[in-house]
Amino acid sequence: MLDVKRGMGDWQAINQRRTMQPTDKIFVAGHRGMVGSAIVRKLEQSGFSNVLTAGREHTDLTDRAAVDALFGDEQPGVVVLAAARVGGIHANNSFPADFIRDNLQIQTNVIDSAWNHGVGKLLFLGSSCIYPRLAEQPIREDSLLTGPLEPTNEWYAIAKIAGIKMCQAYRRQYGFDAICVQPTNVYGSGDNFDLQSSHVVAALIRKFHEAKARGDATVTVWGTGTPRREFIHVDDLADACVFLLNGYSAEEIVNIGTGQEVTIAEFSAIVAHVVGFKGDIVYDADMPDGTPRKLIDSSRLAGLGWSPGIGLEDGLAQAYRWFLENVTDTA
Repeated sequence: MLDVKRGMGDWQAINQRRTMQPTDKIFVAGHRGMVGSAIVRKLEQSGFSNVLTAGREHTDLTDRAAVDALFGDEQPGVVVLAAARVGGIHANNSFPADFIRDNLQIQTNVIDSAWNHGVGKLLFLGSSCIYPRLAEQPIREDSLLTGPLEPTNEWYAIAKIAGIKMCQAYRRQYGFDAICVQPTNVYGSGDNFDLQSSHVVAALIRKFHEAKARGDATVTVWGTGTPRREFIHVDDLADACVFLLNGYSAEEIVNIGTGQEVTIAEFSAIVAHVVGFKGDIVYDADMPDGTPRKLIDSSRLAGLGWSPGIGLEDGLAQAYRWFLENVTDTA
């Protein structure tokens, strides 16, 4: 384990390098999740052949000893922390202790072990739910901690905020090159389509698909349909993450979004069209809407030279194809 003086000296040398090398060993924590698997694909497509992954059966990231053993044995040079316990409103409301405990443990173990074992760069994936419920729109990065969170996902959000602050603290005290990104709502290949724990995109794809298969006349969507949301395809998110790993090194967090927003009612209509559901959509106003509007300001990322490339309808069509090919119990 590095002592503080040795660690700071090492980081001053390491931080002279701002871009990744094709020979770097890159550990992607959470490679089986939607975001982690997309980042692995993007890294491999970009010529990084030494990508390290470790499933839960090999390394439980909530177990500090296991995480230290992994870093000690493998000695990765770059880490992408995409591992997390995630879920939608229902899951967050039902399992608040699981969400805050597991995410805090995973983040603390991976970030601290990465620093202790000389990792040269770490990218921490947060979430736009870290921002106040009623933040000024579009939401700038400096809106963090300026107001109350959305109650339906505050447990997850608080854990993610702690991860951001941990990365910033390690940068300030030790010079650790940890960067933090906050994506907007993500969807695409590898999403979780379990209606009890999924986010809105996967839940709606599955609902409309099953309704079409049964010949239902209607589909009920939670809430009023009026909240406004922004969505990004996971392959665009992965592309942005690799872009930032190659050229960004600063304490300031970076939003990753598209700059385009739709109401849940508009979004539901697009999903119904992609899936081929011909019935009516009804809204259950007794169920929670969540945050009334969430559009993030991605101008910092745009200023660095990155922009998304996948349109919403095309991205949803790709996500539905993946669902049909991989979620065999409903396809």
